[in-house]
Amino acid sequence: MTAAPIELFDSHAHVDGPEFDGDREAVLARARAAGVRRMVVIGAVGDTTSAERAVALAERDPDIWATVATHPHDVEKMTPAWWALHERLAPHPRVVAIGETGLDYYYDHSPRELQQVAFRRFLALATAVDKPVVCHIRDAHEDARAILAEACGPRRGIIHCFTGTPDDAAAYVELGFHVSFSGIVTYKTAQAIRDAVRRVPLDRLLIETDCPYLAPVPMRGKRNEPAYVVHTAAVVAEVAGVPLTELAARTVANTCAVFGLT
Repeated sequence: MTAAPIELFDSHAHVDGPEFDGDREAVLARARAAGVRRMVVIGAVGDTTSAERAVALAERDPDIWATVATHPHDVEKMTPAWWALHERLAPHPRVVAIGETGLDYYYDHSPRELQQVAFRRFLALATAVDKPVVCHIRDAHEDARAILAEACGPRRGIIHCFTGTPDDAAAYVELGFHVSFSGIVTYKTAQAIRDAVRRVPLDRLLIETDCPYLAPVPMRGKRNEPAYVVHTAAVVAEVAGVPLTELAARTVANTCAVFGLT
């Protein structure tokens, strides 16, 4: 008899996007066949249609949950109506977090000052609806931690697709946050990210695809999808020094805990 696959939870996926319009149901079927039964779909890329798509997916599928916010790349485009939509969707029972929000000083697609203003406002929204926050932080860790440490911010959430130093990872844990690792952790040039895994306690570790981006080795160069998170899990387990079965169980439990799921 063939053993059932381990259960995994993709904590950060963008399967609502147009990249999956041609085969979304097949992608979800492949995920389940690989043991990835549950996922959180991030409604935060481009404009408000992303939030609406993510919530609609979560309403249709009991194993999918949504988040709503605006990616730091796009906050310069936000309007009062755009904010109002987020505020309306934030309390939705299938919305489990506010995000992804944060700071991206690598691309600077929106001015840094506007990114900081939006980040603070989304943190306040997360606090108002008593939900965690999903943070996108790139080349802005010092400013991000200062904002997260402010009294107005929530004390629970996820630093998604972690790309900082091992000390950055430890500092986020000290603030009370979970740290999520994507396919980047499998790349040959990403030793610092693998070193960071060791600085995150097992009860704070998460894994994700961030699909359709950042496909892990050996799928690098392809469109990423939730089924591929097993490759990321294998590397994180090896670096953390635990069996894959334990890493899978821990990350499922951690994802449920941070998002308030049973």
